[in-house]
Amino acid sequence: MQTEQNKTLEVLKIAIQMEIDGKTYYLKISQESTNELGKELLQALAAEEDIHRRKFEEIYKAIEKQKGWPAVDFQPDEGRGLRSVFARALENQSASTKPLSTELDAIETAMAMENKTFDFYKNQEQKATYDAERNYYQSLCAQERHHYLVLLDYYEYLKDPAWWFAKTERPSLDGG
Repeated sequence: MQTEQNKTLEVLKIAIQMEIDGKTYYLKISQESTNELGKELLQALAAEEDIHRRKFEEIYKAIEKQKGWPAVDFQPDEGRGLRSVFARALENQSASTKPLSTELDAIETAMAMENKTFDFYKNQEQKATYDAERNYYQSLCAQERHHYLVLLDYYEYLKDPAWWFAKTERPSLDGG
């Protein structure tokens, strides 16, 4: 019979592997990107996945020792860091950027991965036994949602840069 602690450790192993896979994927597609904006953004996402992995490993070790969910010091930045990477990189981009279709496919895959990870963490949040566990998964859900939104923004930029710039700059046609 599997104990509650063992079930929790198994979930943490899955979460650790998801974060490793995410980091690996982001680094791979960043190397394949033909766009400096993409490279920088995807490397920043890989770094965030690594932060998540390390935090899960800390939690795993603590649960192995004390059999309960530890207090977790995790303060996600709600996507501000990724948005600033995106904003800085866009300063040197033009509305005529031409993406490879494979890059668009890679970003679609990344968005699907973020959604899958969000769903997994949301499910764990709902099953949480400890308040610290629930709060941690809520924070991760928020961060995964921000990852998705930044990727969506980048996808829209790659797909139609001119439209993206017009949408983002919100030009006004007042006739004056």
